[in-house]
Formats: sequence, structure tokens, C-alpha cells
Amino acid sequence: MTDPPLVVPRLIERKRDGLALAPEEWTAIVRGYVAGTIPDYQISALAMAVVFRGLTEPELVALTGAMLESGDRFRLEDMAWPRVDKHSIGGVGDKTSLLLAPMLACLEVAVPMISGRGLGHTGGTLDKLEAIPGFSTQLSLAEARRVLDRLGCVMMGQTPELVPADRKLYALRDVTGTVESIPLISASIMSKKLAESLTGLVLDIKTGSGAFITDPVQSLVLAETMIRLGEARGCRTTALLTAMDRPLGVACGNAVEVAEVIEGLRGGGPADLMEVTYALAAEMLLVSGRATARADARARVEAVIESGQALDRFRQLVEVQGGDPRVVDDPGRLPRAPVWLDVVADRNATVTAVAPRPIGHAIVALGGGRTKTDDRVDPAVGILVFVRPGQAVTRGERLATIAARSRDAAERARASVLAAMSFDGPLAPLPLISHRVTRDGVVPW
Repeated sequence: MTDPPLVVPRLIERKRDGLALAPEEWTAIVRGYVAGTIPDYQISALAMAVVFRGLTEPELVALTGAMLESGDRFRLEDMAWPRVDKHSIGGVGDKTSLLLAPMLACLEVAVPMISGRGLGHTGGTLDKLEAIPGFSTQLSLAEARRVLDRLGCVMMGQTPELVPADRKLYALRDVTGTVESIPLISASIMSKKLAESLTGLVLDIKTGSGAFITDPVQSLVLAETMIRLGEARGCRTTALLTAMDRPLGVACGNAVEVAEVIEGLRGGGPADLMEVTYALAAEMLLVSGRATARADARARVEAVIESGQALDRFRQLVEVQGGDPRVVDDPGRLPRAPVWLDVVADRNATVTAVAPRPIGHAIVALGGGRTKTDDRVDPAVGILVFVRPGQAVTRGERLATIAARSRDAAERARASVLAAMSFDGPLAPLPLISHRVTRDGVVPW
């Protein structure tokens, strides 16, 4: 049976005017986009209409289902271990995925982590992994299954056959100003995650000035929306609401974040990064059924760091996916920019804000992100942010360090970093973790 012809401009107009499209129309739109019969510019216009008008619940379910059914799935139902993934809505300095996959694999939880690239001002897990020389994120489903069976985790991008609708739409949204939409975020993430045959999913819902959804109230709406989609498909889904009104950790960029991940797996790492990582890891252990109490789950994930097991599993993962495992013992082998410029305080003061969004945009301008879908990412550039809101600094103290290709680029980034920081003003940072959300409701952390 063939779909009836679509008059796409009329559908765009209806959505623009706040009317709902029928489920079968969303299915036909997704099929047409994947087949190439509906061009990018029409989908871009439709996405912008969704940004302004939203989707009804039946529309959201239909769009998510159509995207999920647009390709093959990662069939893992025969695995003995529970299958759990984590997804972050995106932030600056957010590298928890690289820590979590090897940690959970050491605890007999399979982590089939399918991730994306940088989106807007935020970094992407795939771009970070590809900063490791030789690391391949472009695996077939058969190759990914072999890695998963061997190590208990795999970190990869979407394959051509896996949710191709999201693969195309994800890249399009990045360069058309249509990222910040609860329905589009929800359909994108959940179609991709449900294609992994998961038994559990933990969501890291970023909120604050550097998040795609800046309002904590709307962030809770996003969490509840995705939890409904997951639970309706039999995937136990929970979420933590975490702060993105300042960067997470110190390193922001690709290679510099990988170096910080290695530090974390060695038992170090910035306190805020490790606190969020341990909280998410404990939630993953809980939804897997491997633990029933948070305190026990937390102790077990800390133990695989202290024992060195997680670091060793990450080393194995790098090697099996074609990367140079020597970077785990010598992060100096990671790509390194030729110019390093310190940003220092010009007076004694108290830091009252470190806005992540301008820092993320500065990294993109350095070459560490994309402004067009086909842009190449420079893995070596980045920004190290050493201060946090509430921290007192003295004149001449280092606030940040910029890694750049040229002195001019570093100076431009320096201006952006200073513009991102406020001093001696109102101090109201968000709690690092504020809420836990499940199908049963919202609980303060």
C-alpha cells in the first residue's frame, strides 16, 4: 500500500497556524523525508512551526513512532544482562557518557550507547570519542554487537539503517535554529534510544542558561514527556534534573574533555563532574535491577573506579574500537593545539556567574563545533574553565585557559570567556542536582 500524495506546504501552513496533523500524516512526512522526496527546506520550515506551536500528545507519539520505525533496530533481546543507556540533553563540558559506559559494564549492565555529535553550542559524545586517534564510532550493528558481547559496552553513532529519520533531522536542526523544542528533543532522543532494545534508560535533563531548555519548570515537562514515551514502550525510564548554568567540570572541548574523563576514571576528576556521574550511574544501576537501594548502587559504582576496573574497561573499549589505547596511560598523545592562552582576573573579586552558552559558542568559533552540517571539527581546541560561581579570585589568578590554532583565535575566545563571567553581582547558582523524576512523579533531590 502506498501513501497518498502529500501537499507538504499545506501541512506546514496547518502546523504554523497551530492545528494538529494526523498520525498518518506524520508517518508519511517521515517516510518522505527519509526517501528524499521531501526536501530539507520543507522539513526545516515544518520544524520551525513545531518550535513555535508544539505538538499534541498524539502527534508526538506518532512522530516518535514514525522515526523509530524509519529503519532497523539494534536487536538485543537475547542478551542475559539488562540493557541500560543514559542520555544527556546536552551541555558545555558534559562528558559523563564516556565515564558511565565502562563503569556500568563492570557491574554486568550492558550499555549500548548510541550518541550524537555536537548540537548548537553543546559538545557531542561522538566528537569527543573521535578525538582519540583511530577511534571509530561508525560501526555496523553487527560490529557493535560483537563489541557489546565482548566488553559489555559500546559507544557508537547512528548507523545508516538505525533511525535514519533522526540522523537526518538531528543534523538539520543543528543548523536551522530548531534545537530548542520539547517535542523535537523528545522524539529525537526517544526514537534513538528505543531503537536500542533497552530495558532501562536514565535521562540527564540539563537546565539553566546553558541548556536547550533554560527554565527548570519546562525542563521537568521535558523529563515527564520522555518518561511517558519510554514507559509506554516498556522501557523503565527515570531522569535527574541537573544544572547547566555553568560548565560541568573544567574541560570544555573534545580532546581536553577526553583527558578529563581519563582523570575521572583514575579516581580524580572535578568534584561536580564526578558527583553528577556517580548519581547517574547509581540511577542506571537501579533501573537495571542490579541494585535496589541508591546508597548501595552508589557504593558499587564508586568501587569500580577505586579498583581501576572502569579505567581498564575504557582502555579495552578504545582498543577494540580502533583507537590508540596508549592515550589512557598518556593523555599527552591526544591532539594538542599549538597556542595556549591564560585568561586571568584583573582584580580581586567574587565570581558570581560563568555562562556556559557563550563559552560553547567560543569553542565552536575556535573550530571545536559546527556551524554547518559538513563542518570538520578540530579535536585539539577547547577552553578550560577553572572557576565556579561563588569562588573568590585574586588579581592575576587564572580564570581559564584557551587552546587554539592561532593567537588571534585565542584572543577572540578570551573576549568571549570574559564576557561569560560576572563578578561581584547577585549570586544564585542552581543546585547541581535538583530533582529526580520517575513515572510516579517528581521528587526533590
